[in-house]
Amino acid sequence: MSFKSSPTVETLSLRANALAVRLEEGARALAALASALTDAEWQTRIPKDGRKVGVVVHHVATMYPLEIQLAETLGEGDPVVGVTWDVVNEMNAAHAKEFDAVTKEAALDLLRKNSSAAAAAIRALSDEQLDRAAVVSLNADAPLTCQFMLEDHAVRHSYHHLAKILGASKR
Repeated sequence: MSFKSSPTVETLSLRANALAVRLEEGARALAALASALTDAEWQTRIPKDGRKVGVVVHHVATMYPLEIQLAETLGEGDPVVGVTWDVVNEMNAAHAKEFDAVTKEAALDLLRKNSSAAAAAIRALSDEQLDRAAVVSLNADAPLTCQFMLEDHAVRHSYHHLAKILGASKR
């Protein structure tokens, strides 16, 4: 999946840069923990989630392009339609099944690649784009800003799963 924003374009937005930095920090923290996991820990199922730790690391990496695309849609002033929690749950279940045997190397490579591309796409956003709002089907058609979508999804995602993995690994 490609991003609408060019990853080589630098923005003058301090807010966009701050969001990108937070995404990068979260991805690095997740990668650092994942790199240190034993093979047994990599295969551990996360309580109440059911997915293996390795699958969840790969999931975070896989979701960055979609999360950025949704934020960019809002940044253009367009609504996000057709995204529901049922759709999200189906995507997550299909991903978990397909990548049940994902290797640490593959997951970490994808995490580095996609988090870097996501951060570059965020940096390309203007303050005007960050402030644009449109309805989001995932959130009961509430009008949300591009910045909120970034913070609640792409930026938060690695931190959210990092905490769950820490709980599962007892580190």
